Amino acid sequence: MTYRAGRHFLQIPGPTNVPDRVLRAMDMPTIDHRGPDFQAMAKRVLTGIRRVFKTTNPVVIYPGSGTGAWEAALVNTLSPGDLVLMYESGHFASLWKKLAERLGLRTEFIAGDWRHGADAAAIGERLKADAAHEIKAVCVVHNETSTGCVSPISDIRKAIDAAGHPALFLVDTISSLASIDYRHDEWGVDVTVAGSQKGLMLPPGLSFNALSDKAIAAQAGAKMPRSYWAWDEMLAMNPNGFFPSTPATNLLYGLDAALEMLDEEGLENVFARHQRHAAATRAAVEAWGLEVLCADPAQHSGALTAVLMPDGKGADALRKTILENFDMSLGAGLSKLADRIFRIGHLGDYNDLTLVGTLGGVEMGLKLAGVKHRSGGVDAAMAILAAAAPAEARQAAE
Repeated sequence: MTYRAGRHFLQIPGPTNVPDRVLRAMDMPTIDHRGPDFQAMAKRVLTGIRRVFKTTNPVVIYPGSGTGAWEAALVNTLSPGDLVLMYESGHFASLWKKLAERLGLRTEFIAGDWRHGADAAAIGERLKADAAHEIKAVCVVHNETSTGCVSPISDIRKAIDAAGHPALFLVDTISSLASIDYRHDEWGVDVTVAGSQKGLMLPPGLSFNALSDKAIAAQAGAKMPRSYWAWDEMLAMNPNGFFPSTPATNLLYGLDAALEMLDEEGLENVFARHQRHAAATRAAVEAWGLEVLCADPAQHSGALTAVLMPDGKGADALRKTILENFDMSLGAGLSKLADRIFRIGHLGDYNDLTLVGTLGGVEMGLKLAGVKHRSGGVDAAMAILAAAAPAEARQAAE
């Protein structure tokens, strides 16, 4: 094999690049997960993660993927045959629906075009029509990773309330938590689902359920089979800093460090950074003469940008060209969008120069792959970034 100098650019929308500080924190001897040192760390993590979800209620942490967190949200609150209302915002909303059906739940899917987030009005109208309250839960993906569209969670909560419907509200934040503003308590979410490998800047391996009082109470009547994913033993042991089964100790070390980093930067600054990078990326796409997949500017994602390929050109060939020539990975189009789009991830531990390098790789790749485009995308992005530079830096330049 030929050595490739420099670092690989992992610019998919998750897993994201793991910061050195987190890697160093994970590179520790595994300790007794029933001992006092672990207990102190676990209490710190279980408290700190609530700040990221913006909740005062418990957050349950499992060794597992986001898919496991989907399952935990469903099996702890529902019974076999219950009807769940979901919205087809993209590939991952479709996968959550498939998982629900495999668990024995009935699903109703409000059709979407994969270019918009969930429609709060459509959800509200369906709930108003459900006079018998047959629908037991509404499930929505906040940031659809396959499309780069953000659903208006606060508006959906208002639509549920306006319909006077008692359905539980379950939200997937796997690619939005710690990247895009999210408010579990304020927005009245009952279960928020998340994973470790995106905005939290960790490798895959931890999954999360943030809970409301209503969700915790729903356990009593829920009849879905559950053991590993059950909340009750977790909720009983977590206040003392322990877990009912063996936790992912070293990933929790990393989470402890990641929470420190988020606190030091400040969540609002983290969100602003992601929005700035997203705006710069979209400016580059527009300058290239290409089209952002998400059709509603109000729903543009701060975590990733999905870009439509011109007619007659495949996205996979472009991604292959960029990987082979510039050692950069971009996200593929999934299911309905296969080979039609490429996705630029700009979330997690990510700064202005990383974005400029990413967009430079894309622009060079477009030229090498023979994709019709205009030059100047990187310049357009840099103009956005320079205009948003810290005030003291601009004053010094003047």
